[in-house]
Amino acid sequence: MLRTLFFYLTYYPWTFIVLLLALPLSLLGQNHVHRLGILWGRSALFCAGLKITVKGSENIPRDQPVVYIVNHSSNFDIPVLYAGLPLQFRWMAKKELFDVPLFGLAMRRCGYIPIDRSDRRKAMHSMNDAAKQIQAGASVIIFPEGTRTPDGHLQEFKKGGFLIAIKAQVPIVPVAITGSFNVMSKDSLRINKSDIEMEIFPPITTEGLKNAETKQLMAQVREPIFEKTERGQE
Repeated sequence: MLRTLFFYLTYYPWTFIVLLLALPLSLLGQNHVHRLGILWGRSALFCAGLKITVKGSENIPRDQPVVYIVNHSSNFDIPVLYAGLPLQFRWMAKKELFDVPLFGLAMRRCGYIPIDRSDRRKAMHSMNDAAKQIQAGASVIIFPEGTRTPDGHLQEFKKGGFLIAIKAQVPIVPVAITGSFNVMSKDSLRINKSDIEMEIFPPITTEGLKNAETKQLMAQVREPIFEKTERGQE
C-alpha cells in the first residue's frame, strides 16, 4: 500500500511537469524531448520501486530505422521501454490520444505518429503517412495487441503495424516484456513489487515482402514474444 501511495503522490505531479517541459523543449528538436522521456521513464520506475533487466540489446540495428513490435501487459510497459531501449524512437498510437488536452499536443510536438482507425480509408492514409516517416529515419514502437492484456496472456496481433513495416521495407524487432502485468494489471490501481525483464530479439526482415505475406510475418514475429511471455506467466 505504501508503494502505491508513494508512486501516485510523486508520479502524477512529475508527469505533469514533464509535459510542460516537453513543449518548449520540442523547439530544440524531437531528440531532446525523447531524452526527457528517458528521464521520465526511469523516474517512474524509481517512484514505483522497480528495476528492469534488459537482454538482447546487441540485436538492435544501429544503422537504419526499425519497427519494434512489443506485447502490452501494463501501463508500466511505456516507462519500461523508455528506460530500457537505449536509442531514439517514436510512438505510434491511436488518433484519439492526440485529442487529449496538453498530452496530445506534447505527443504531436514530439513527433509521435497518429493512426486513425475510424474507417478503412483513413486507416490506410494513416499507415501511408507512418511508413513515410519510418522511411525518413524514425524507428517506431507498436503494441500490436491494440490494448493491454486482461489476463496476462498474449492476445492476437492486429496486422496494421506489420503492413506499415512491409510498406516501409524496414526490419521488425520483436520485444517481449515480462513481469509488468504482475506489477499492475489492467483492472488494478495497486502497484506490486515484481521483477521486470525486457528481451530484444533479432530483427526480422521485411525486404521484398508483399501484403499477401502479412500473416506469415505476423506468425514469425509473434513466436518469440509468445514463448517468452508465456514462460513468464508460469
